[in-house]
Amino acid sequence: MPHTLTSLLPDVTHVAVTLGTLLLPGCSHEHPLKQPPSRERLRRTPVTPDLYGDWLTSRRMGSDMECLTPGAQRPLTPQNIALAYTLLRSCTPEILSCLWDMHPYRITLMVSMDLVRGVLPAFRGYSQAVMVDELQKAIVSGNFTIAHLLCQTALELARMAGEAALDYLASSNENIVQTSARFLVERKQMEHRLRLDVPTLSDPHIRDLLQESDIFVRSFNGFSAFGLFSPFDFMRLISLLSELFTHIWVLSSLTFGGTPIHVIILSVTLSALPAVLSWIAGERNSWINPSSHLEARISAKQEAMRRLAHSDVYRPEIMLFDLGPWILRTWSRARKALLGLERRQSGCDVGFTSRLLSRVYLSGTFSAFQNIPLLLVLHSTSTTVGTFTLYRNTLQGLFVTAEALVHTLRMTFQGVFLMGAFCAATTLRPRLQPEASRTVPYQHSGMGMAIDVRNLCFTYPGGSSPALKHVNLSINPGEALAIVGYNGSGKSTLANVLLRILDFDSGELLVNGVDIRHLQPRDFHAHVSAVFQGFSRFSTTVKANVGLGYVPDMSSVEAVDTALELAGAGDLVRSLPDGVRTRLDGDGSDRSYEAFCGDGSCRSKLHGLSGGEWQRIAISRAFMRARRPEVELLLFDEPTSSLDAHAQKHVFDTIEQITRPNGDRTKTVIFITHRLATARRADKIAMMESGTVVEFGTHEELLGLGGKYAALYRASV
Repeated sequence: MPHTLTSLLPDVTHVAVTLGTLLLPGCSHEHPLKQPPSRERLRRTPVTPDLYGDWLTSRRMGSDMECLTPGAQRPLTPQNIALAYTLLRSCTPEILSCLWDMHPYRITLMVSMDLVRGVLPAFRGYSQAVMVDELQKAIVSGNFTIAHLLCQTALELARMAGEAALDYLASSNENIVQTSARFLVERKQMEHRLRLDVPTLSDPHIRDLLQESDIFVRSFNGFSAFGLFSPFDFMRLISLLSELFTHIWVLSSLTFGGTPIHVIILSVTLSALPAVLSWIAGERNSWINPSSHLEARISAKQEAMRRLAHSDVYRPEIMLFDLGPWILRTWSRARKALLGLERRQSGCDVGFTSRLLSRVYLSGTFSAFQNIPLLLVLHSTSTTVGTFTLYRNTLQGLFVTAEALVHTLRMTFQGVFLMGAFCAATTLRPRLQPEASRTVPYQHSGMGMAIDVRNLCFTYPGGSSPALKHVNLSINPGEALAIVGYNGSGKSTLANVLLRILDFDSGELLVNGVDIRHLQPRDFHAHVSAVFQGFSRFSTTVKANVGLGYVPDMSSVEAVDTALELAGAGDLVRSLPDGVRTRLDGDGSDRSYEAFCGDGSCRSKLHGLSGGEWQRIAISRAFMRARRPEVELLLFDEPTSSLDAHAQKHVFDTIEQITRPNGDRTKTVIFITHRLATARRADKIAMMESGTVVEFGTHEELLGLGGKYAALYRASV
């Protein structure tokens, strides 16, 4: 052999240092550690502006533009390779910048240790080869003693202990960095998710984007989570590349220079043959993992049935119409079909030739032939047993590392699209949020909110007919408007549009003479309080349920008690086991009530309330904010539907009291009701039918018309 084992040690060390210099700039001995570009500089780097468009394009299948299911692996096509490169170039600087700012020194240590860990297999093989050679010399010379054996064993154990210590230090450092990174990405995801509004979340592509973004975030919970790699799993590429180049360096030192080229080619060919035959046996499609149109449809059907089974919203209809057996049969057929597709894609359902090849112990069959090149040169060299051992181990390690590298690259390719989904999700602008150049601040008048609705139309996403069409009405500052009509006439939909929960398709909605689309929703909502027909029932204390109406006063017992008294719920709360500290049983779907509790009351039993009692709590929540001087609009959607006549009168008397703190009205009031006796309290009444306002005026004016409202009023009296 052209190189001895002793001469290989400085060569391997030189390879490690060289790789460290190439893969981690600024970490050489000659130069101090250089800081990476600042976040501002990274943001000035030219990037693709449409991350969402690139992500969406990667999900397209075929000419009919059907999309892959969220989390499905992208096929390895030229187009997807180009998209992956674009997403990687656009997202990586920002991701790496955030991670670097978090723990710069620990990340440097982590990369350095990954480089060292990549070189360790070569050092391990070298150490074992030296030990074998020493024992061989001792046996041949006749100087073999137990003490000599114990000495060599102690040296090997010391090497193993050092390697284990280094691995422990590296793992501990990685855990610290990864925990911090997990918190960082989870917080960033939560921050941007809370910014999104209902119209944005109603887009199915946006929901798929958020689902893939969530997969990316969850990948930080552990290495190779969900079969996909997080950015920290990408670090494995460094150690694998370091290990691969080290193996190549050792093999070249052992073979080149004294071994004929045809012998080297034979050696590599025989070593690579098992991997080639394994690829032929059914793994050649592992890069592509195709997802057909059929798979997408089956997966969607399976997910739809699962949602039906798990959702409490559909439970009454499922029980009433006995849909359980049908749901189970449909899910079972879809699930079996999907599992069959996955089995065929994973190579388990292969033909006769593949099954025959899979029964051949490929590594064992060719292990003897892999040593032929070394045996061919044994007669002309002084090759030792240690060198022979090092050659075999390095050659086998080379292809194991190459296979792991290919697998890592494949997972990296899929992970890039999840990273692209995360970055695209953070750049989404809520649909209700105006552009900065068009934003107008809300002008507080102190006299109530003026609202003008002109020819307003709205259709729910996916709907075939408009829910609102050509709605026109006008409310002066400080006026009270009652919206009445039959069920399904569009009253609650109009309320959500007026509250800027839903957007509208066409027409105009002016607030104090300003187009509402020029107002920041958060700025607008700060001047509004409301009770929704489907109000939330939080599984937490009475105090928290009411205090959520105005979070700054949430901890104030006085403010909560005042709101409860205004809503006529004081006696109800005093009758509860723990008063305002009583934990209420919500709708059963939200069990995160511990997040609301900060007073140690989360261990008590949940207390149930009736529909009317819950309605009083919801009205109290609205009154927490309604009393604020900056609030100029109060909207109540069927606020007293479950209350008796006495309680109903108390609520509306309170509303009148709140809106007239000094005699003159300072707030505009809109209430939706099916009780026309209540509607008489309003200054104006809007009669809705089939999504539009068919009559608008005072109670007396509408009775005088003798139209829809008059007929409804006479029927209710």
